[in-house]
Amino acid sequence: MIGINRKLQALEKEGRYIKVGLVGAGQMGRGMIAQIENMKGMRVVITADINEDNVINAYGHAGIERGNIVSTNDKEEASQAIRMNKVVASTKALLVCALDEVDVIVDATGVPNIGAEIAWNAILSRKHIVMLNVEADVTVGPLLKRMADASGVVYTGSAGDEPGAIMELYDFADAIGFEVVALGKGKNNPLNVEANPDTAAAEAKEKGSSPKMLASFQDGTKTMVEMNAVANATGFVPEKPGMNGFEAGVADLPELFQLREQGGKVAKQHIVEYINGIAPGVFAIVASGMEEVNAEMKYLKMGDGPNYVLYRPYHLTSLETPLSVARAYLDGQATIAPDAGHVAETVAVAKRDLEADEHLDSIGGFTIYGTVMEAPEAKEKGALPIGLVDKNVRMTRPVKKGEIITYQDVEQTVESTIWRLRKMQDHEWK
Repeated sequence: MIGINRKLQALEKEGRYIKVGLVGAGQMGRGMIAQIENMKGMRVVITADINEDNVINAYGHAGIERGNIVSTNDKEEASQAIRMNKVVASTKALLVCALDEVDVIVDATGVPNIGAEIAWNAILSRKHIVMLNVEADVTVGPLLKRMADASGVVYTGSAGDEPGAIMELYDFADAIGFEVVALGKGKNNPLNVEANPDTAAAEAKEKGSSPKMLASFQDGTKTMVEMNAVANATGFVPEKPGMNGFEAGVADLPELFQLREQGGKVAKQHIVEYINGIAPGVFAIVASGMEEVNAEMKYLKMGDGPNYVLYRPYHLTSLETPLSVARAYLDGQATIAPDAGHVAETVAVAKRDLEADEHLDSIGGFTIYGTVMEAPEAKEKGALPIGLVDKNVRMTRPVKKGEIITYQDVEQTVESTIWRLRKMQDHEWK
């Protein structure tokens, strides 16, 4: 990200700025709008949310006066408002994609199907798309990236999300010639695959967060999806379905990621993993075959080798998203994208016994959680990707608690964009 501040300052000196369109004015969206208002050379010119008050409040918290916010779902009125240096609040997500004035679109809805629809329409409108929606990315990201490349626009995950922060460590280490052995993140709560909005309610109230979102962290789905995104970006794989989830401190990581026959705890290298005990940080385990480099690393107090840990102790979620916006617009580059293709899959697992004719709910709900595995294994099992699950998916036969849900176990009762795109992707990668 070196130099982006100066490029944005130069843009502003020229009297120009990057015009951002945002979909989703929840916690992530609000933070991003406020952060961008502090930046040079960038502004969120339109925000769409199903609840217009969320948009008004988000702009208000960013210091934008009500008189400078235009509420409309009309394309011409929205365009005119932006040309007059006002911002637009809308309840129509696709209006964001349709406006010629918008340069880069950010999806912060967190809903897989909506994210897929926003990304699809953004690319068709030849606009860069930044996904703060890892669930959609791991389900149809390889297809969307291929579409974006063909259209000459950037498809990217977000800086500040754990996959983006891990990718920055990977790119840094790879660029200066280290072998990257493993990539991962800390998990900040014990794995509880039975967690649901009811069991998470008290803690969510204390933290001021959504019980459903917190349940998706506790049941491991969010961690699986995030490391799925890293796998699709780098080609690294989970060592086993669901990964290992070791307990460790940062200083323990270099030895932990040595092979078992060398005293470590893993059977192979080039893996993605999560660790209990180092949240909210992310890490890369690196090594070098050069004796001089190993001597220099020891002198720099990075350890005795052969593995070393590069650890970033923070990730600032949507507060860092503007860096991905700028990189896409200014440099035509992604922060993280599924460059390695469809490497891993996060599949749906029954959170409790499920009966025939029962409808599923969604990520962080009462019926399913996600576990990551290599994509060929998921395909062989006919496993249902977690991003395809919503209330319109009906069970056609019983599935026991803890069992993987397959395509043969369910029926899609209502057509959706993400199912349609997934069929296209499966045809491309068959």
